[in-house]
Amino acid sequence: MEIEKEVKTFCPKCNKHTAHSVKLYSKGPGFGIGMNIGNRRNVRKRKGIKGKVKGQATMKKISKKQKALLKCKVCNYTVEKVFGTRTKKKLEVKK
Repeated sequence: MEIEKEVKTFCPKCNKHTAHSVKLYSKGPGFGIGMNIGNRRNVRKRKGIKGKVKGQATMKKISKKQKALLKCKVCNYTVEKVFGTRTKKKLEVKK
């Protein structure tokens, strides 16, 4: 799914419709989430080391919510917008 580089939409800070620049949202790395003791223990149990498996790994979702960050060109306020609830199409900014 392609979206424009610049979109005119409502800015809650300016309280009117202004031009917004579009940037794709990408989740940053979690700080130490993979290294904490509870997570390491859970991974070990799911592998099956030391007997019975604690719980089955959950099924991965096929599609994800596509987010974009809209930055107001007047006041530089950033709003995130979800495009489609769960779409298989990747979000792309037109060149």
